[in-house]
Amino acid sequence: MVLTRACAQPGRKRPLTVHDLNQLLLVCSLVLLVAVAAVRISSRSGLPSLLVYLAIGVAMGQDGIAGIHFDNAELTQVMGYAALVVILAEGGLGTKWSEIRPVLPAASALALVGVAVSVGVTAAGAHYLTGLEWRQALIIGAVVSSTDAAAVFSVLRRVPLPARVTGTLEAESGFNDAPVLILVVAFSTAGPIEHWYVLIGEILLELAIGAAIGLAVGWLGSFGLRHVALPASGLYPIAVLAIAVTAYAAGAMAHGSGFLAVYLAAMMMGNARLPHWPATRGFAEGLGWIAQIGMFVLLGLLVTPHELGDDIVPALLIGLVLTMVARPLGVVLGLLPFRVPWQEQALMSWAGLRGAVPIILATIPMVEGVAGSRRIFNIVFVLVVVYTLVQGPTLPWLARKLHLGDDAEAADLGIESAPLERLRGHLLSLSIPKDSRMHGVEVGELRLPPGAAVTLVVRDGQSFVPMPTTVLQRGDELLVVATDPVRDAAERRLRAVGHGGKLAGWLGANGAARRARGDRR
Repeated sequence: MVLTRACAQPGRKRPLTVHDLNQLLLVCSLVLLVAVAAVRISSRSGLPSLLVYLAIGVAMGQDGIAGIHFDNAELTQVMGYAALVVILAEGGLGTKWSEIRPVLPAASALALVGVAVSVGVTAAGAHYLTGLEWRQALIIGAVVSSTDAAAVFSVLRRVPLPARVTGTLEAESGFNDAPVLILVVAFSTAGPIEHWYVLIGEILLELAIGAAIGLAVGWLGSFGLRHVALPASGLYPIAVLAIAVTAYAAGAMAHGSGFLAVYLAAMMMGNARLPHWPATRGFAEGLGWIAQIGMFVLLGLLVTPHELGDDIVPALLIGLVLTMVARPLGVVLGLLPFRVPWQEQALMSWAGLRGAVPIILATIPMVEGVAGSRRIFNIVFVLVVVYTLVQGPTLPWLARKLHLGDDAEAADLGIESAPLERLRGHLLSLSIPKDSRMHGVEVGELRLPPGAAVTLVVRDGQSFVPMPTTVLQRGDELLVVATDPVRDAAERRLRAVGHGGKLAGWLGANGAARRARGDRR
């Protein structure tokens, strides 16, 4: 609170004292605790947690309980960029290359063609339905055409969807921030754009520079971390995040897309089998949560609720055009060459979740002094809140209606690996999900490769060493020890049984998916 007031009052010269620091730490820790408790509420309701964090910021703002007056759009933009770097890094570290590799062309098309269509259609709707001038309409069209990585990651990873759908949406959310940012900056800082092909060329060039730097930094970082032994395991997570931030800074300073660079660099490191990976993943996830909480609370502080009344109807109209026309049309045209089933296209159209990214981008015209920029921010804020309330909870229902999110579908196993360096082995830990087909399988029927064995089962709080005839049950936690040469084979086998059950040897690692495709045929 003290620091916020200091930032909101540039003329204040009194230095931060220890007493001020104590107050600041108390307020921040309480906000974090409330935000952490709110995650459980959001996970049960299906709402992205961003809405709860925004509500906390609004409650602390000038119309709320705390009455903090905060209107520093430039600080919000800077802090939002920093938080987005961390969020994209965490998302990239958790993205499986095996899942997004087959859908990379489709995700890239959605991030380029889909965004272009969405910007044009939404801007036209904003201009003709709400009377906004073309510059303001184009800015709003560009701002709301970006799907939010944090919202997509948090919702989709709780919804059982086909890997192609999840991979496409996650990759799109990581890719489309870059072209949208370029468009928003161009519309906010430039006069009338006479040559659209020049703008398209600039976008492609910045994306190419960002991609090249991200891939190079990610490869160099992965190579170094695999071949240089650090003296403490806690240094690996720090090094990984530092490398990811380096990719962003290098890409941005080279006039490329820093956001694309950090996402690609993190994705390369996340798929490189780095040492102490569970600790690194947990550290990055914790930082990602802190970044989300801080970013959303700050955005909630920036908004002034009593000013939103006149912008509710325009926001609803623009959001309706975006959700029902622009996004579906962008998905259909972007995926036209890839022969994607209509059910998946329908789900992707509805799953274009917005979040903090559009609100952060809406601060750019405020910083640049664009006429009507405060109204743009208010419209974007209302649109994001209302349509997130609608889309988030209904996504699982729509997936089931389209037969893409069947609750009976086998859930993937979350396997963590801790290296036993001196023993040249790995300790794999996993929990059998409710819908896993590993339920009912005997330990001996896992048929793990020689050099791997189930050493411990935890069931209902009781631990025991299993026999080959022990029948595994949903909710069991397993500890599997594997020697270094068979570690990957053991994990593949566990995932295969999780998907295919006792028939995994005949159906293969993706037996469930193959069987489902056979049923559809």
